[in-house]
Amino acid sequence: MSRIAQAFDSGQWSVIASASAKAALLTLALPLAGCGAGGFSLEKAEVDRSIVTSSASSAPVQPASIDQDSDQTTIGNAVSSADIQQLGGQAVPWANAGTGSRGSITELVELKDGGLNCRRFNATRESFDGVALYQGELCMAGAGGWRMQEFKAL
Repeated sequence: MSRIAQAFDSGQWSVIASASAKAALLTLALPLAGCGAGGFSLEKAEVDRSIVTSSASSAPVQPASIDQDSDQTTIGNAVSSADIQQLGGQAVPWANAGTGSRGSITELVELKDGGLNCRRFNATRESFDGVALYQGELCMAGAGGWRMQEFKAL
């Protein structure tokens, strides 16, 4: 056996191990003793007024109204492209992949008033913010396009 190995026999290892265990225990116990000595109390805790956070703008954009406008356009496209004679009073389903909304168009009728071609309808809108019923009127505009004349919630 070498001299270094002889210096640390089995009896000395237990002394070294117990000394390191005591040092580790003291390292953990001293900080905890400081906390328990009255350093912190919930009764003495106060609000920190020095912390300042930013705030939201005063006029936030309403994503629900943007979704409703997009859905109104989708409903208008479905009404303008529907073949009323073939429908025979059946509902026309519609869906907007951009907003996740969907619904159906009912009571779709075509009116001709003084050369102006219009379509009146009722539409349901099912979206994340609930279910709503709308009444609208779409009229033929110049150059063969359609324009929403009225679209209101019932």
